[in-house]
Amino acid sequence: MSGLVIAYGKPDQGEVEAMFKKIKHRGPHASGMFKNDGIIMAQNYLEADGGTGRGDVKIPVSSSRNPDLRICYDGQMGNWDELARSHGISDGPFREERLLLDLYRHYGTGMLQHLNDAIFAFVISDGDELFAARDLLGIKTLYYGWKDKTLYFASELKSIIEVTEEVYEFPPGHYVDRRGHLTQFAQLPKAPPEVLHTDVDKMTDDIRAKIRQSLHNRVDFRFPTGSLLSGGIDSSVIAYLASKVYREKYGKDARLKTFALGVEESTDIRNARVMAGHIDSDHHEVMVDLNHALAVLPEVIYYLESFDPSLVRSAVSNFLISRYAREQGIQVLLSGEGGDEVFCGYTYLKDFPLEEQFSRQIECLGFLHNNAALRLDRMNSCHGVRVVAPLISGELLNYSLGIAPEYKQRSVPEGKSEKWIFRKAYEGLLPESLVWRLKQEFSQGSGTASLLPAHFEEAIADGELADAQAEYPMVRSKEELYYFRIFTEHFGAGRSAETVGQWICL
Repeated sequence: MSGLVIAYGKPDQGEVEAMFKKIKHRGPHASGMFKNDGIIMAQNYLEADGGTGRGDVKIPVSSSRNPDLRICYDGQMGNWDELARSHGISDGPFREERLLLDLYRHYGTGMLQHLNDAIFAFVISDGDELFAARDLLGIKTLYYGWKDKTLYFASELKSIIEVTEEVYEFPPGHYVDRRGHLTQFAQLPKAPPEVLHTDVDKMTDDIRAKIRQSLHNRVDFRFPTGSLLSGGIDSSVIAYLASKVYREKYGKDARLKTFALGVEESTDIRNARVMAGHIDSDHHEVMVDLNHALAVLPEVIYYLESFDPSLVRSAVSNFLISRYAREQGIQVLLSGEGGDEVFCGYTYLKDFPLEEQFSRQIECLGFLHNNAALRLDRMNSCHGVRVVAPLISGELLNYSLGIAPEYKQRSVPEGKSEKWIFRKAYEGLLPESLVWRLKQEFSQGSGTASLLPAHFEEAIADGELADAQAEYPMVRSKEELYYFRIFTEHFGAGRSAETVGQWICL
């Protein structure tokens, strides 16, 4: 992860420094600030995301042809090798930043059409020109705000509100120019593409190949790397593949570190233990209870910048396991995030007919930018951990959209199996009990989903909730009210609250 803060127009350095201080956790290993007429740009990096081996490269990174043209960037590119070869960009420090600046020089705003297998938020400027953009799914977070004819950008909400309450989420799939005009450069499809084919063996071969390549493109094990492992199909596949690559790199006796969290002997703990034994990983378990969850809620909500109950519950689990992994020396964590969106894994999707599957899948993808993507980003960056999610791949997503609905959800004797074709692809490679395990959200499998709602149902009176809902209709439950109060202490209840994405169910 990395963090960025930019002020364009009539910037005040003191304000920018205050904004930058708010996100120092995103990049404690390297940072820099650039000031030119009309702009101040600040960038920081984690060691595993550019903060080491940088030689004499200045931060923010500049163009070799124009030292005043700088880029502030947070992202991961799956297609770096392909683009770098065609544009003559060498490997080394800040290779993605150097490639993006070269693409901008050649194509201007058209550069975005080359980033279909990347997640990103960036700002490019020389003090005169300005170009800022965010990826189609909004996996990388970005906010903007206005004050006195100055336009501000930052990776996190907490930076913007240091200077102005006129804050907005930067919309995914858009870019902005020097006039502050937002332009959409990409959108999710409105109609399903033509079905690729119905050959199950070819589909499973293709899925395995694309996921294997995605992991290869994004993970190099240069820094201490571990894998989250809940025992569900998504994290199990990533841990399985990563363990194989890890042994190829370090020898047959090398053991990838894996991490599981649960409330006592939760289903996640038991199933993760099975998977860890299957791949012979160096497995770590973190046992938590209600008191652990309550103790970290203020920190979780501050870093997460959300009060949505479903998101906060799962974020608590992510926060605790990421913190533990960092204490064990881990700098990069692998995640199975994205599998549910790519292969229609959410349990509620079973309630809809197959004819609606495509529109519901697009709906799920549309929720990522201000919901699940926050958890992926924030609960790791706050501990100085870089997270990599190989299932979030443009190539894999485009392939999946062309798979007929009946292969994503298939009727089986027990009912409907979600992510059927994905599961089928790893049948025989992973323990059968895990391949066909019913989908559970992280908070459900870890056990935090049952603890927190029950606690707040008892702790908050019915009348207290009714009074709050009269003033803030977006509050849907006692649990959400508790989180909302913490959120507003830090960020207020105005435009900041409007940036929060609320999941369709509690």
